Amino acid sequence: MMSLVIRNIVTAGILFILSLSAVAQSYPVNTVTIITHSSPGGGSDVFLRELSRYLAPELGVDMVVKNVSGGSGATAIAELATSPADGSTFYATTPTFIYTSLMSDPEYSYQDVEPLVNMFTDPELIYTAANSPYRSLKDVIDKARNSRGRWGAANPASLERQALEQLKSATGVSAAVVSHEGGGDLMINVLNGTLDIGVGEAQELGSQLEAGKLRLLATFSDRRLAQYPDVPTVHELGYNVIVRKFRGFAAPKGLPAHIVSRWERAIQNVLNHPEYQAAYTADNLRADFLNNADYKKFIAQFGTETEEYLRSTGVIE
Repeated sequence: MMSLVIRNIVTAGILFILSLSAVAQSYPVNTVTIITHSSPGGGSDVFLRELSRYLAPELGVDMVVKNVSGGSGATAIAELATSPADGSTFYATTPTFIYTSLMSDPEYSYQDVEPLVNMFTDPELIYTAANSPYRSLKDVIDKARNSRGRWGAANPASLERQALEQLKSATGVSAAVVSHEGGGDLMINVLNGTLDIGVGEAQELGSQLEAGKLRLLATFSDRRLAQYPDVPTVHELGYNVIVRKFRGFAAPKGLPAHIVSRWERAIQNVLNHPEYQAAYTADNLRADFLNNADYKKFIAQFGTETEEYLRSTGVIE
């Protein structure tokens, strides 16, 4: 009789421990909102909607992508900074949130939120309309040198904008760089011939490339892309311009350590998901996971180096 009682006590203890483990593993909220400064159809928007198909079940939540436009990302950063640090709200980080903070005087900057983790390095592509007269980047630069071209970027504080400004400096041309609130509007103006070229990510260009409506001219990456091996890098064409666009997440300051750890595990699991691997590889996204500690260091260094560059070129004082 005594042994039966002991067995029952042990069994109850094991079940209690298992129940605590299940509680510890459950996510603290049912719905997670991912804020993006990207407009619907833009690079970050497309990226997040694809990612959420895998990340939401990994975290055990419903996931909502919220497009918050305005101020070249400043409005989105402000919404994150003033959100509760309970695991319900995050922001999709790209270099834009650092450029916006440095090039304007927003109420909240990248230093008012907490870098969480990084997922990818995303190549930037120079493209033109398939029916345009530009067969190469040289054609575009020659046009800009002879009659001032019109080049397009997603928004004033984007990495794409700075890449084009660096290309202008490297080539010595005075093309007008026209900013937009999102990649969708930019692409429309390239397709209708208002702009000679635009800069965007493979994800947002994919459907128009498949439809034969766009032509790729070059990539700002450090090497050619596996999916587009015939597209040269800007660097190999003789212009010393290489840019690195990171894709990660930020949270409100004060996010509890157990939620940080949950995201670190979830992101690594998603990156190793065979179906998602096939999808992001096809989009030329390069897995580049940085945990919370390393991503904080990376963002701090990127912010310092970007500020030094903007000051050296006179963009900011």
